[in-house]
Amino acid sequence: MAEQAAYTPRRSVLYMPGSNERALEKAKTLPVDGLILDLEDSVGPDHKEAARAAVCAAVRSGEYGSRELTIRVNGVGTRWHEADLAAAAAAGPDGVVVPKVGSADEVRSLVAALESAGAPEHTRLWAMVETPEAVFNVREIASASPRLAVLVMGTNDLVKELRAEHVPGRAPLLTALQLPLLAAREAGIAVLDGVYNDVRNAEGFEAECRQGRDFGFDGKTLIHPGQVEPCNRVFAPSEEAVAEARGILEAWEAGAGRGVVTHNGRMVENLHVEVARRVLATHDAISAG
Repeated sequence: MAEQAAYTPRRSVLYMPGSNERALEKAKTLPVDGLILDLEDSVGPDHKEAARAAVCAAVRSGEYGSRELTIRVNGVGTRWHEADLAAAAAAGPDGVVVPKVGSADEVRSLVAALESAGAPEHTRLWAMVETPEAVFNVREIASASPRLAVLVMGTNDLVKELRAEHVPGRAPLLTALQLPLLAAREAGIAVLDGVYNDVRNAEGFEAECRQGRDFGFDGKTLIHPGQVEPCNRVFAPSEEAVAEARGILEAWEAGAGRGVVTHNGRMVENLHVEVARRVLATHDAISAG
């Protein structure tokens, strides 16, 4: 298993349409961990070039604080892809999000294109997993390049490709969610859960956030500002979890050299210590932001 990189909070990552000036302005005030400034699905063909200029200007502005800024380009094979990728590389966001990445070779080709276009070292590739091909190839995709930082689940496209239905609990998608999660953990990269479409169903959204958290996702992609607060809350360690983690570490340190350490009546082993340290590292990183 690859060593996990230093934790970067990505509890909430919000798609914002690149052609909507008001949305780009509003994004500066939202308590999100990350933004995906979109040039793909949310932008009509007649507005692609204007949106490209707008999102690149937004990235260069320095007005988004500590939020992780990424640009989603149009997919490989579209007439906008090459110009999008070159412009995004020049703007130097934290990440370039590419839809429908299907193979390790495609990852390597995208990385080569970013580097050829002069992307700075901090600009990482985020690959969207949206097709059966991608799910079957995801282990190779996840480990294809050190520049790949995040897998992003494209659950709407997966539902369409599978001819499935959006249902509570997401039973038709469980395999397609869990395989990328396994691949990301093996490769030591992050993985984000897909979007929840019914922005009026707060209870359903929070339930899906809890499901994604329980699976092990780093966070969730969002389509509406109203989804940010519950998402941040669910994907952050609770006060109880932080207190438990501190107690485990205190018991472990106090019992150094002993064969068995207990905390609250339970045996503590190395694996519990590792989990506790991860909980505290996550808490500290979120608090620092």
